[in-house]
Amino acid sequence: MATKIRLARHGRKGRPFYHVVVADSRAPRDGRYIERIGSYNPMTNPATIDLDFERALYWLGVGAQPTDTVRRILSYEGVLLKQHLLGGVKKGAFDMATAEAKFEAWKKEKLNKIQAKISKLASESEAAYKARIEVETKQKEEKAEVVAKKLAEIAAAKAEAEAAARAEAEAAANEAAAAEVEAAVPAETPAAE
Repeated sequence: MATKIRLARHGRKGRPFYHVVVADSRAPRDGRYIERIGSYNPMTNPATIDLDFERALYWLGVGAQPTDTVRRILSYEGVLLKQHLLGGVKKGAFDMATAEAKFEAWKKEKLNKIQAKISKLASESEAAYKARIEVETKQKEEKAEVVAKKLAEIAAAKAEAEAAARAEAEAAANEAAAAEVEAAVPAETPAAE
């Protein structure tokens, strides 16, 4: 039986999530498998990989062939490097302690790279957020200026209308007072000659 280490797709449309499985090469992609050894979520940045390191190493040791994508995942996690170092120990090129030291050094460097990428993404995200807030604040101030200008125009027009109404009322009052005065003063009779 030809054994493959491959991905089985899960998740909804447009949001894939994969299980890393060991399966017979003749089995369907999402069908029966021998063992599930991890998961892979490409939708996060960086991609989230949860892998049972020892089981993946075991299956590679017994001859399971990874697909291209799984090979990249195993390389990223260091399984292929560990297998290579164990091959060197088996051939007598170096001892197990040296192999472990080399693997730990690689792992530490890899973790530093991942942390650097995460911090870079976080700082870029924060900078983008600040820039967006700055743009929104500027737009808000511009809108506030336009609204204040319109309110000032409305207030000026209202004050002008009130002043005109007061002037009309005063003119009407003056006319009424003049009419009263005229009515109160008896009409002068012409002098008899």
